Amino acid sequence: MSAWEVRLSNSRGVPYFYNTETRESMWEAPPGLTQEEIAALPGAKQYLPGAHGGADGERPAQVRASHLLVKHRGSRRPSSWKEPNITRSKEEAIMMLREYAAQINGSPEKFAELASKYSDCSSHAHGGDLGFFKPGQMQKPFEEATYALKVGEISDVVETDSGVHLILRTA
Repeated sequence: MSAWEVRLSNSRGVPYFYNTETRESMWEAPPGLTQEEIAALPGAKQYLPGAHGGADGERPAQVRASHLLVKHRGSRRPSSWKEPNITRSKEEAIMMLREYAAQINGSPEKFAELASKYSDCSSHAHGGDLGFFKPGQMQKPFEEATYALKVGEISDVVETDSGVHLILRTA
């Protein structure tokens, strides 16, 4: 049995190989291991593209997304950079998002424009861009919705403890 395992770099956000016995690490696969042995390493299925047995439909180690968040009075923090005390209902927030979705009509440029103006998240300053994230870093419904999207796709309304979101997967 190999002492190698696959880990995810915290600084770079990419997988690397780590030997638990020698504490050696490397970016490239260790020499002498077959593709099958690499795919069977601990962490391979989680972090290596293609280790799930096929190129299509596999879950990447990380994704990048933008979002447009509309908070409501039931949100865990019902305030934002725009409004110190948010009083709208969840239903009103969902109606607002549906109106934004109609204006966006699949356009990443329009998504960024509306997120900049209307998102209740501080990411509004970057057109809603949240950067890269990996499993466990976002609230579960947000993570699941983002990973289910293809790059360039926009979600329907996604509900989390923070409020309601439209999500654009960008990588």
